[in-house]
Amino acid sequence: MSFKSLGLHDSLLQTVESLGYSQATPIQLKSIPAVLEGRDVIAGAQTGTGKTAAFILPILHRLMQKNVELQSNDTANEEVLNASTELPLVKALVLTPTRELAQQVYKSAVTYGDATAIRSVVAYGGASINVQVDELNRGVDILVATPGRLLELIFKKMVSLSQLQVLVFDEADRMLDMGFMVEVKRILRVLPKDRQTLLFSATFNDEIYALSKSLMSSPVYIEVDRKNQVATKVEQTVYAVDASRKRELVSYLIGSKNWRQVLIFTRTKQGADELAKEMLKDGLKVQSIHGDKSQGARDRILSEFKAGDLRALIATDVAARGLDIPSLEQVINFELPYNAEDYIHRIGRTGRAGRDGLAISFVSPKEQYLLKDVEEVIGETLVQQWFPGFEPNLQDEEVSSKKHRNGVSKKRAREKAIQRSKKSKKQ
Repeated sequence: MSFKSLGLHDSLLQTVESLGYSQATPIQLKSIPAVLEGRDVIAGAQTGTGKTAAFILPILHRLMQKNVELQSNDTANEEVLNASTELPLVKALVLTPTRELAQQVYKSAVTYGDATAIRSVVAYGGASINVQVDELNRGVDILVATPGRLLELIFKKMVSLSQLQVLVFDEADRMLDMGFMVEVKRILRVLPKDRQTLLFSATFNDEIYALSKSLMSSPVYIEVDRKNQVATKVEQTVYAVDASRKRELVSYLIGSKNWRQVLIFTRTKQGADELAKEMLKDGLKVQSIHGDKSQGARDRILSEFKAGDLRALIATDVAARGLDIPSLEQVINFELPYNAEDYIHRIGRTGRAGRDGLAISFVSPKEQYLLKDVEEVIGETLVQQWFPGFEPNLQDEEVSSKKHRNGVSKKRAREKAIQRSKKSKKQ
């Protein structure tokens, strides 16, 4: 079905058409009418299906409509409103868990609103707050922000949310995973209760449903695909390989197949840096990205990767959400994540907007339990293969399996690792 059938403003339709989009995706078809009606919405769909446009487009439409109503009632109402506070007044707030996702949503808001008078601003930690305040003071309708930086702006009285009309949680499951609920609750205390609340996520769990019940009034539930489904266009391949030979295999695959742009995931920052260092020795131009690097460094590395100047980008899960490269064809899980749902977000970086993608996972003997966790989440069995010349040493596998059973329980080790991961992601 076309965007024209959804009742969006002509200027928005023209912009969408100029971007080459004629047919709305399923999540857009179901979400946009509900948002336009002013309903609270909790919506989920696999990554790469157009969730951002599903809430940005109707928000732009509603804000444009509101501006017309104010003008028709004379500008006195708006003058009284602005006189009540000298702070920038935000009309729509989009909360995101990471800086990268905030940048992505902001760019979408600017792009879709190009032919409108609606002004969008982005605010996140790791960058100059003074620059962001200057942008706010120039006027703001839509603010895209991470929770920590937004609280800083609120406490320093740099922005007002008293007239907020729409609140959006983007990637709400990740926000919960990263332990942002304390910050979110503090933000909610200063928001008007009479507002529209939208909750968008790639995956659903019990915590998401509980959050929706506490924040929303008779919400519309929209789930385009079955719970925690991976992108249908992504081919999933699993190679059983010894941990000591993973680096050798990843470099061989990239070189022999002449892959020009590969996203590689590791579990830790140290692991990402070490892998990048070793792959550079293999003659591949690579960089690592994670929470310990400055925002400027992260922006520069992402720009180089998107421009094709890097053969591979090695990332922790800080890049699992918010990195949008439509042409990205390969994702490699150098290590499977401790949180199985992160697997969906990782491989969702490829196969976007209907394109084909390839997701390869390396699984060592000690990681077999992590693969089982992933299979339980996605509801399918991933058949393991041996890559010729990199077959695992079955004798070592048997020895390591016995040692692992005699050591610390896998469940306890995984829980500790997830807690460490949450703390590092919040930095």
